[in-house]
Amino acid sequence: MKLGIVGLPNVGKSTLFNALTNAGAESANYPFCTIEPNVGVVAVPDSRLDFLAKMYNPEKYTPAVIEFVDIAGLVKGASKGEGLGNKFLSHIREVDAIVHVIRCFEDDNIIHVDGNINSLRDLETINLELIFSDIEMVERRIDRTKKAMKGDKTLAGELAVFEKLHAALSDGRCAREVELDESELECLSDTPLLTMKPVIYVANVSEDEVSEEPVNNRNYAALKEQATREHAQIIAVCAQLEAEIAELEGEEKQMFLEDLGIAESGLDRLIKASYSLLGLISYLTGGPSEVRAWTIVKGTKAPGAAGKIHSDFERGFIRAEIVSFEDLERLGTMNAVREAGLYRSEGKDYVMKDGDIVLFRFNV
Repeated sequence: MKLGIVGLPNVGKSTLFNALTNAGAESANYPFCTIEPNVGVVAVPDSRLDFLAKMYNPEKYTPAVIEFVDIAGLVKGASKGEGLGNKFLSHIREVDAIVHVIRCFEDDNIIHVDGNINSLRDLETINLELIFSDIEMVERRIDRTKKAMKGDKTLAGELAVFEKLHAALSDGRCAREVELDESELECLSDTPLLTMKPVIYVANVSEDEVSEEPVNNRNYAALKEQATREHAQIIAVCAQLEAEIAELEGEEKQMFLEDLGIAESGLDRLIKASYSLLGLISYLTGGPSEVRAWTIVKGTKAPGAAGKIHSDFERGFIRAEIVSFEDLERLGTMNAVREAGLYRSEGKDYVMKDGDIVLFRFNV
């Protein structure tokens, strides 16, 4: 699963990406510094895995991961090929969700492409370019469907869906804001609309405003109102400060966060929110050789989850022996869980839950 980091030039995209991945993407005070998308694989913070590691002292520790892609800065006219628009749009089509970074800090030393800071204007600039691109795609689909309807009247429902989307896009609304049922969403399966992708808005604030809720920042407040209207998530971070925090580890990092008065870094909150945004959960396996978090889509049944480890596990699935992490944490040991009758055996129809600790039984 990939998340694309997007935004106008000089809003802190590459600084945020560098902090996330320590990948060293070039960061400079001019547009189009990032031309080809940089890709970084990021571990998902999970205290449950840390608990298992203390219990087993394993040889190997393997967290769940997601990919972040730092995509070139966009300018007005991108949908018509201005700047690096065509590259930007092609790269964003390849990601599963969007992390939209919006500048909410003042700094005379860092130029803004529009001359001043205005979070809603910047949000609208990018959204409109994505909307314009989607309108072209929807119009082509409407024309194609109308032609096909001459020989197949059953396509009337599909046409209605695209006309509904066209009306919303033409009104300046993103496709994800349009309420569609499952059958209507199915019509879009082969039409990858950019504004249908789920989004997290990242408000890049100044160092002295860093908190989970910088209510005195008017640009953040306006952005939050818009995110609420779109049913989108919003997270406030100071990208420059996060780059410094990312250099710290263990107790040193925890002490620094405490000095700032925050429980966890903005990056940790962003990574967790991104994982959730993609509809992903983790199940856990543990032992002396390895503790590991395995990524699955929410709603996956036990055999499908077993197949993440090896196809033989799914093909020869017998049962899943499961312990809830909450039960293990509360009781302290696997023996105590067994004695309490909370060590379960589940079959093929069991829907996996986030934090299940699993041992799969199979026979091939």
